[in-house]
Amino acid sequence: MEWVVVGLGNPGPQYAASRHNAGFWVVDELADRAAATLGRDRHGACSAVARLAGQPVVLAEPQSYMNLSGGPVQSLLHYYRCAVERLIVVHDDMDLPLGRIRVKRGGGHGGHNGLRSIHQALAGGDYLRVKVGIGRPQGGRDTTAHVLGRISKEEGERLGEAVTRAADAVEAILTDGVEAAMNQFNEKMGSGG
Repeated sequence: MEWVVVGLGNPGPQYAASRHNAGFWVVDELADRAAATLGRDRHGACSAVARLAGQPVVLAEPQSYMNLSGGPVQSLLHYYRCAVERLIVVHDDMDLPLGRIRVKRGGGHGGHNGLRSIHQALAGGDYLRVKVGIGRPQGGRDTTAHVLGRISKEEGERLGEAVTRAADAVEAILTDGVEAAMNQFNEKMGSGG
């Protein structure tokens, strides 16, 4: 298989509208574009084999909860004989302002439990990421409550636009490569990011 695209999130209706499920939303958008239907698989994910931007891909959403995402991702890569360098992980990022998109190759987990689990399962972080900015909590609010909390209507509109752009970024990686996608989607920021 050429590519495995994994969106991170938590299964279940109680989490469906939470910021932490941004990765699921992007994979849902990609599945719609590819006219693919995600279904439960033997890897602990909902997945589909599809063609996206002319490339054969596996679209997947681990169903093991965020903190245990590494097992399904490792299983998918092994089963489909996909190199880690052809793995794209789509996830929420509190260090990016709400609605900002960032494409990145490799790096640390930055305290993100889903990425931490994938790092442990793959013995490193040498994969591609598409980050969806969810911003930091306001007024000293708890970070767990922020990532798992429901979003406002205004946030929902901004995140909806971000999901579309993140899906575009995934397609740009597939067609033009990661460097071109980074140039197209990574807005200039101050230090970090």
